[in-house]
Amino acid sequence: MSLQTNFIHHGNCVEILADVIPAEVIDLVFADPPYNLSGNALKWEENQTGGPWFMVNESWDCMEYPDFVDFTKRWLELCFHVLKPGGSIYVSCSYHNLGEILTTLKGIGFGVNNVITWYKTNAMPNMTRRTFTHSTEFVVWAVKGRGWCFNYDVLRDINPEKQKNGQSKQMRDLWSIPLVQGKERLRAETGRALHPTQKPEELLRRIILASSNTNDIVLDPFLGTGTTSYVAQKLGRRWIGIEKEAKYVKLAQDRMNSDEKELYDCVPDVVP
Repeated sequence: MSLQTNFIHHGNCVEILADVIPAEVIDLVFADPPYNLSGNALKWEENQTGGPWFMVNESWDCMEYPDFVDFTKRWLELCFHVLKPGGSIYVSCSYHNLGEILTTLKGIGFGVNNVITWYKTNAMPNMTRRTFTHSTEFVVWAVKGRGWCFNYDVLRDINPEKQKNGQSKQMRDLWSIPLVQGKERLRAETGRALHPTQKPEELLRRIILASSNTNDIVLDPFLGTGTTSYVAQKLGRRWIGIEKEAKYVKLAQDRMNSDEKELYDCVPDVVP
């Protein structure tokens, strides 16, 4: 079966992973799956610290719990199937679904290397005033077998944290990165975000540099507005995206066809 890269598949990720992507051809998977948090319409239109705030309330993010568990197991099994031996998967999650992700990964046969804590430096204030402010999400890094790629020196060089003498420092599993803002945030004419869970490019930059090399294939089964493909292309990787919602497919395609192809200023001169 031939494999088309630098291409966005419009459809259900389970079907496309099963029917279109061959076994053991993918070097790296990044997945930002549904957290299954929808079902209400909380909003804060008068927010003064970052514009109107709307809680995620999408049909694709609302399942009965047994269905959510089954779906999680199925797409992760298929990612294991398409990953090369030694390939990596990074799964974005919150405390709501971290347990399910970890349990399922281990049950399938993945080895969990790290649980990265993403500290959102500009997290939204707590509306209810009944809990601590939620300012973190997680990214689980798991691998298929041994011999995984980890570009330690590259990560050390791009690490914004430095030793006291200014020298490079090992990158830790706590990443301080703001929520998407400014020109990076894709917005409608009304000013409202076009996708409720758009991930920062910096998050994907670190992941792709960490666990892939030039010309490797990066797969995102929940592509959304195309952050993974956009960053992968900037870094000289091939990519495959899968997205169920037609409106997001169009946004991602427009993003990939834009003229802005410059690499980040802080990307090393020699990209692995």
